[in-house]
Amino acid sequence: MSESTDPAVPADQTGPADKIAAGYAFTGPALDLGALLWDGDCLPDRQIRIPLSMLGRHGLIAGATGTGKTKTLQLIAEQLSAGGVPVFLADVKGDVSGISAPGTAGPRIDERAREVAQKWEPTAYPSEFYSLGGIGPGIPVRSTVTSFGPVLMSKVLQLNQTQEQSLGLIFHYADTKGLELIDLKDLRAVVAFLVSDQGKPELKGIGGLSTVTAGVILRALTAFEQQGAAEFFGEPEFDTSEFLRTARDGRGLVSVLELPAVQDKPQLFSTFLMWLLADLYNDLPEVGDLERPKLVFFFDEAHLLFSGASKAFLTSITQTVRLIRSKGVGVFFVTQTPKDVPADVLAQLGNRVQHALRAFTPDDAKSLKATVKTFPNSPYDLEELLTGLGTGEAVITVLSEKGAPTPVAATRLRAPQSLMGPIEPAALDRAVKSSLLWSRYAEPVDRESAYEKISAEQAAAEAQAEAAAAAAEAEKQAKEAEKEAARAARSAPKPDPSLAEQVVGSGLFRSLARSIGTQLGREISRSVFGTARKRR
Repeated sequence: MSESTDPAVPADQTGPADKIAAGYAFTGPALDLGALLWDGDCLPDRQIRIPLSMLGRHGLIAGATGTGKTKTLQLIAEQLSAGGVPVFLADVKGDVSGISAPGTAGPRIDERAREVAQKWEPTAYPSEFYSLGGIGPGIPVRSTVTSFGPVLMSKVLQLNQTQEQSLGLIFHYADTKGLELIDLKDLRAVVAFLVSDQGKPELKGIGGLSTVTAGVILRALTAFEQQGAAEFFGEPEFDTSEFLRTARDGRGLVSVLELPAVQDKPQLFSTFLMWLLADLYNDLPEVGDLERPKLVFFFDEAHLLFSGASKAFLTSITQTVRLIRSKGVGVFFVTQTPKDVPADVLAQLGNRVQHALRAFTPDDAKSLKATVKTFPNSPYDLEELLTGLGTGEAVITVLSEKGAPTPVAATRLRAPQSLMGPIEPAALDRAVKSSLLWSRYAEPVDRESAYEKISAEQAAAEAQAEAAAAAAEAEKQAKEAEKEAARAARSAPKPDPSLAEQVVGSGLFRSLARSIGTQLGREISRSVFGTARKRR
C-alpha cells in the first residue's frame, strides 16, 4: 500500500492511457493493484490503485474459474492488513490459509514483479482461523438462539409472516418463563412443550399461537438441524468484536473462516453470515465515512451464499450491505460472474475487479454482454477484452476519493507476498491451538437451559402423576377389600349360642322375667346374673 502518488497527469495529455491513469492519481493512502494494460502493453509507470477510504463502499471480485480471483482477494487483504485494517475472509475452498505464511520466490513471481514495478518481498500476515461450531479446523464460532433472535431465525427457517410472528411469541414466552434458549434443542423443546397436552393451556395464554403453526415451526427446526445447524448454536457464544483486532505490530488481524467442511451446507453458511453482519451492525456505533474502514469482509464463492436463498434472506443482505457502511465495515463478494449476485446487492458495490469471462455457450455470451453493460463507458472493447484477459489480469473500476467511478482500466495485477495456496494441515492445527482464543471458545458448554428445565418439569409431572395413580389404585383396592370382607361376613354361618344366651332365650327365663315384680322373682334373677344380694 502506498501513502501518496505522483501528481495527476496534466490535462493537456490526451492519450487514452494517460486519461485512464489520471483517474487513479489519488493523494491519500491507497492500495496498489497493478499496472495499466493498454494496446497489448503493460505500462508499469501507470499504476492502478484503490483509495483506502473507499474500501468501505463495498466491492466485487468476479471471474471464471482459474483466472486469479482468490489471488486478487489475497493481494487486497494483505495490503489492508499492512495498513492496520482488520480483514475477514470466508474461505470456502480452503485456498487462502496461506496468507499466514510467507510466499515463495520464483521465476514467475520475479517476472510479474518486474512487469508491474512491484518490490516483492515474502511476507506472512497475522492470522486467526475459525470454523462454524467446530465443524472443520479452526476456533469454533457459535451463537445462542436467543442472540440470533426470532427475526433472523424465521428467515432461515423460511417462515411466512404469520409464522414469524408466532415464533416471536414463542421467544417471548421463553423469556417470561425464564427458559434460556441456548441451542436448537432448547427452542425445539419449548415448541414441543407448547403443543403437548401439558403445554396446551400455556399455548392459549401467549397470544393466539395455533397448534398447527407450532407444528410447522417444529418441523422446520428439525429440517434445519438436519442441515448441520445444530453445531453452530450453543455456548460459549463468539464475540464478533474479535474480528476487529490488530496485531502487536499494528497490522490488521486477518480472520480466516475455514468453510471447506460445510461448503455443501449453504444454508448454514448463510445463517452465519446473517448473524455475523447483524451482530456487528447492532454493536458498532455510527461513524460515517472513515479514512480507513474498521473491518473489510471478503466472501469467497459468493454464489454459494446466494444459491437457493430465500427472498427474506436476500432482502436482509441487501439492507445490511446498504446500512453497514455507516458502521465502518466494507463487504467484498468474490464469485464467478456478476449475475451470481442479486441486482439490488450488486448496486451497492462501488469497486469492481472483473477477471476474464468465458463465452463458450449462448448463456455465457449473454452473461458477457450483461457484464459489459454494468461498466462505465470506456475506450476498450470490453467484450473482446474480457474474453482475452490472462491469469492475474482484470478490468477494474473503483470509486475515487470523491466517490465518483474511475475510468475502466485493464490491469496486470501484482503478486501476493504471502503463500499462494493452503498451508499444511499440521501447520493450520498448530496455528489454531496456539491462539489465545482457543481456550476461550474451543470447548462447548451445555449448561442448564430450556431443554433441561422442561425435561425436569415433565419428569416431575410424570412422577407426580404416577404417584397419584398408585395412590388411587391403592385406595380402590382397599375399598374392594372392605366390600369383600362385608360380603364374607354376611355369608358366614352363625356360631352356637353361649350358655348365657341359651338361658336368656329359654322359656324358663322368660317365665322368671314375668315374675320380676315379685320378691321371689327378684331373688332368683339376681342369683342367675351373679349379682350380690343386698343386706338388710
